[in-house]
Amino acid sequence: MDQAKAWTRVRGNLRLSAGQRLFDQWLKPIVLIDSDDAETIRLGLPSPFMTNWVKGHYAERLLMEFRALLANVRTVSIETLARDSRELAPETESPAAATPTAASPAIKPAASAERPRFDSRFTFDRFVVDASNRVAFNAAKALAERGKPRFSPLYLHSSTGQGKTHLMHAIGHAFLEACPEASAIYMPAERFMFEFVRAVREKDTFAFKARLRGVDLLMIDDLQFIAGKESTQEEFFHTVDEFMREGKRLVIAADRSPLALEGIEARLASRLGAGLAADIKPAELGLRRAILDRKLEDMPGAAVPADVLDLLAARISSSVRELEGALNRLVAYAQLNSETVTIEFAESVLGEALRGSQRRITIDEIQKAVSSHFDVKQLDLVSQRRAVAIARPRQIAMYLAKRLTTRSLPEIGRKFGNRDHSTVIHAVRRIEELRGIDSEIDGAVRSLMRQLEA
Repeated sequence: MDQAKAWTRVRGNLRLSAGQRLFDQWLKPIVLIDSDDAETIRLGLPSPFMTNWVKGHYAERLLMEFRALLANVRTVSIETLARDSRELAPETESPAAATPTAASPAIKPAASAERPRFDSRFTFDRFVVDASNRVAFNAAKALAERGKPRFSPLYLHSSTGQGKTHLMHAIGHAFLEACPEASAIYMPAERFMFEFVRAVREKDTFAFKARLRGVDLLMIDDLQFIAGKESTQEEFFHTVDEFMREGKRLVIAADRSPLALEGIEARLASRLGAGLAADIKPAELGLRRAILDRKLEDMPGAAVPADVLDLLAARISSSVRELEGALNRLVAYAQLNSETVTIEFAESVLGEALRGSQRRITIDEIQKAVSSHFDVKQLDLVSQRRAVAIARPRQIAMYLAKRLTTRSLPEIGRKFGNRDHSTVIHAVRRIEELRGIDSEIDGAVRSLMRQLEA
């Protein structure tokens, strides 16, 4: 029997013993390389990653299989095919296809699990950084670099919508760009659980384990969803353990720190905390405003005035995702209806979102803050004095009352010395006009809004 016929027999045996899924993913791409050395079998794979995996899991098995058919075989060499030879991997099981020839059909060397499609919007250069997320951002960039990782696992935690998923996709983009031959998997914990349960039912857990533990970078999002799932946690624990033992890259994200996770086994929480746990704090007003500016850069043709962006940043504070969604909705409504974006338009389109996220700020709080900022008495703001030194702070206070509270115009007027609602309208319009031409007025309004929203 020659090597080509022996390889056909060996492939058939591997298919039966490994199972269809594992065979298709790891063993089917192997090709037999022509050799004049009767004592050496040369096998080729399309990528270094696949080569290393087959060496680690099947080197002894392949040698044993060939020796059973060819008594003179001494070694099996598992190699990475040269780039111009990678199209030679066989698609069929025929003996002719087992030996590489110029007529052999082409296949794609990497499975989708090895080269996931990361969201093109979520890259490091699109992530807005400040003190609340800098540690997590720098840790994510460090983990994506070539070479041995300085820490693993990286555990990202924050409340929903603060940027964890963005950073995970950014890690995937940067790592695969830095290491083109590497492999990565990103999946939510819920999908991890679903695929594991399915593998158990189909009695195919070996393929599941091999697929996840064989990659260079594994990222699991929303870990809290496996809380209370004992068998899933058991499998996940061993996956984490193997990644840590081999020094490979592992990224986990959840809505709280490892030790604060409810329904998670203590030993798993301990493993997760053994790497670097980086929290992302809720975005403050300055960061929310910067995120809107960055988001607007990616929306060609969208015109949103600064005061509207200020309104969104001030009112929507619970989630960056919700903030970006509000901007998307506002721009879409304006473009579809050929409308100009104004404060009034934003409030009509996003009324519920703006009111639902707004902290209860009182007019009394606004008057105190304004009087302190301009060094005037609070009683002066509700008096009939018309001196500019009093009238301008009063107009700013009315403007803020309209922007930051749900009080009606007549109610605001009554709080400022029983003034008519038309006086309030005039004050609001005047401050809006001045903010566009007077940097001191605009700066004062921004400072007061940050203070009141804090």
